[in-house]
Amino acid sequence: MITAKKLSFTYPGQPTVAVNNISFSVNQGEIFGFLGPSGAGKSTTQKILIRLLKGYSGTAMINGRELNQLTQDYYNQVGVGFELPNHYPRLTALENLQFFASFYRNKNTNLMELLEMAGLQDDAQKPTSSFSKGMKMRLNFVRALVHDPDILFLDEPTSGLDPVNARKLKNIILDLRSRGKTIFLTTHNMHDADELCNCVAFITRGKINLIDSPRNLKLRHGTRKLKLEYGNGETQLKEFPLDNLGSNDEFLRIINHQYIQSIHSTEATLEDIFIKTTGESLS
Repeated sequence: MITAKKLSFTYPGQPTVAVNNISFSVNQGEIFGFLGPSGAGKSTTQKILIRLLKGYSGTAMINGRELNQLTQDYYNQVGVGFELPNHYPRLTALENLQFFASFYRNKNTNLMELLEMAGLQDDAQKPTSSFSKGMKMRLNFVRALVHDPDILFLDEPTSGLDPVNARKLKNIILDLRSRGKTIFLTTHNMHDADELCNCVAFITRGKINLIDSPRNLKLRHGTRKLKLEYGNGETQLKEFPLDNLGSNDEFLRIINHQYIQSIHSTEATLEDIFIKTTGESLS
């Protein structure tokens, strides 16, 4: 659905390449995570793909067609959730959705349903000038859905949200994937990426360092060990190799005769892997 080959972009007057010869592909019905710290090239890549930035080199294709060949009808196929929300403050939440929906050929006939999905149904008639940052973020998110697009570009969709409302938005994203939508997600939140994405790409200084599924990355870069905490009084900790675990006498003795507090495998986190493979932090 989305393909980039040797894609590069430099902002006018800037000596540094913002996006440097990157290649990746995103399949239909997939959530693709573009992960990296601020200034890594994530948002620049997204802006190229939504045609806010032109003058790139290389190839960028949407559903088999080069971006430069697409007409304005392209925007009926894509929805964009920017990192920073922008609404008309004097309009209500519902009026904002109605106004933006009027731009598209396909119109969601039940905008209240979108507001309910984001937990904003009771605030539908309130001007957005009275909204908190979290409420604006949620309205910004569902605004990208008013025309039922096939492809979604989401930039830090859970930024500034409390855990409950972040959970709501992540559930919506997973539901969209189950309906066959293609989602390009830019974030530096590795927990969100691990939970949501089929595939992730690590980008730093405009270059992609690594692409794979979160599961494969964690298995490849983790250690094949199991951590066991046990004991009724003072907690004791033991580590065992996963290989031949079922025939490890000490492990079997502990789980058969001791009070088990916790058992954890020692796969690496995405943040651990990012730091290990790029040499940079996410801050």
